[in-house]
Amino acid sequence: MLRTKSLITDITEVPREWIYEHYLQLQEKLTGQDVKIKSVFNKNDKTPSMCIYYASNNTYKYKDFSTGKSGDAINLIMEMVEPKLTTRGETAHKIIEDYNNFILNNKDDGIRQFKKKSKYKVVDFTIRSWSNFDEKYWNKFHIGSKLLEFYKVAPLSQYKLRKEEEDGSITEQVIKSTNMYGYFRKDGTLYKIYHPLVKDYKFIKVQDYIQGMDQLTMKVPYLIICSSLKDVMAFSKLGYKNAEAIAPDSENTMIQEHVITALKHKYKAICTLFDNDPAGLESMKKYKEKYDLPYVVLEMSKDLSDSVRDTTLTKVRETLTPLLKDKLMHQEQLKQEDFTHA
Repeated sequence: MLRTKSLITDITEVPREWIYEHYLQLQEKLTGQDVKIKSVFNKNDKTPSMCIYYASNNTYKYKDFSTGKSGDAINLIMEMVEPKLTTRGETAHKIIEDYNNFILNNKDDGIRQFKKKSKYKVVDFTIRSWSNFDEKYWNKFHIGSKLLEFYKVAPLSQYKLRKEEEDGSITEQVIKSTNMYGYFRKDGTLYKIYHPLVKDYKFIKVQDYIQGMDQLTMKVPYLIICSSLKDVMAFSKLGYKNAEAIAPDSENTMIQEHVITALKHKYKAICTLFDNDPAGLESMKKYKEKYDLPYVVLEMSKDLSDSVRDTTLTKVRETLTPLLKDKLMHQEQLKQEDFTHA
């Protein structure tokens, strides 16, 4: 008697982990762990910058930090497959077809057990005194001690990481360095650790926080959304009287819609000013598409703070001011002379 494997007709029957394993040709089965690979969208990616991660809704998603692309498995295939697929329905049909071909020609490896793998969490830290190294590093960006204090940046000598293993045991690591910084909220809560001289893991996220929110006055007409707290501080050094700045957790983390809606009620105009690399441009386009926020591309160094470091405050201000005027005043049809700097 002939037996055939059952073919599926619904995208919900395709295991999401199979989509990533098959199309990305992963070398390991996905069972709840996070996997980092080189970007499939950026051929120049020399170090792995694309993360396949087990999300809070118990399904896998991806985030490519080199290009800013992110989403679920269907988004991934829409971006990957050539020629490009234009709809989720078309993409689902392609995935179903490929999966049916796969199960016809391969042995089913059975039901897979999933368990979200525990991750290290920051549980303690030690603040140290400022040093000559700190002064030399931050002064390159014209960021001094008063500004660092205002934005609650403090030097750290060490911090402790802890995670619970699958067998219930506890693993701890103590990270020590002479050049790392803690980013704090006004109430003293640590939300991020910054390693400026580390190539792959410059930031350790401790908790969600829109950087610079505690420092907003909401008494000026314009708000600039930058890519990092360092850019926010560099922006404040430019001396604009009528604008202040914030930054999301990262360029690839969208500020939530209810926050943007509330900010639109507080400011006459808002624009984004991220890095001018592919990831920054992609992120600014997403803010434009989702929130109708214009964006400014500063074609100097990669980001605002690097532009300040590589030229002068005056040069950056002269280049940036007309770009901001164009975007902000077009947004609200304001008079050009309303936007001034010190």
